Amino acid sequence: MILQENVIAGKTPAGTKVQAKLAIATMVNGVVVPRNANFSGEVVESSPKTGKEPSRISIRMDSVNWKNGSDAVKVYLSAWYYPSVAEAGQNLQYGPPQPASRTWNGAGAYPDPNSPAYKPFPEGDSDKDQAGPDTTISTTSKHRVVMKNVETQRNNDGGISLVSKYANLKLDRRTTYVLAAGDLTPAR
Repeated sequence: MILQENVIAGKTPAGTKVQAKLAIATMVNGVVVPRNANFSGEVVESSPKTGKEPSRISIRMDSVNWKNGSDAVKVYLSAWYYPSVAEAGQNLQYGPPQPASRTWNGAGAYPDPNSPAYKPFPEGDSDKDQAGPDTTISTTSKHRVVMKNVETQRNNDGGISLVSKYANLKLDRRTTYVLAAGDLTPAR
């Protein structure tokens, strides 16, 4: 799921309503929930890290709605997430690559690197720009990982709390998190 807003332990109070969108189709309570379904829930616990006390946060999702259906659920935010990965995109350079030396062994005059036709994406004069403007895109990893320095604890009511002794827990709305109804097993 991808949260629709940032959630910060201690700053986002317990009882705050949260919304999330499902990143990939998944099965919840024996029902296949389609991608882009909307989860609704609330922050159950939210406390900042203090001197001796760890940071704690618990988010419970109570319902899910999609185009042709809905369901009541009881799933919790887990310590698993899918990190963003920067990938190199296509080189959008127009014209031949600029050689290290200023010799041109092709037909005609050496192309002017300052010409808008040669470099349709004007940028600064750094060495990277001379090679052409590469694009980078951010995608979601295909493999889940556990949040660093975060433990998962079962509450008396069966809920899941995330606990960090090292830092205040901050959940970013651009990150894909994993929900869980029961115990999670390590990724294989």
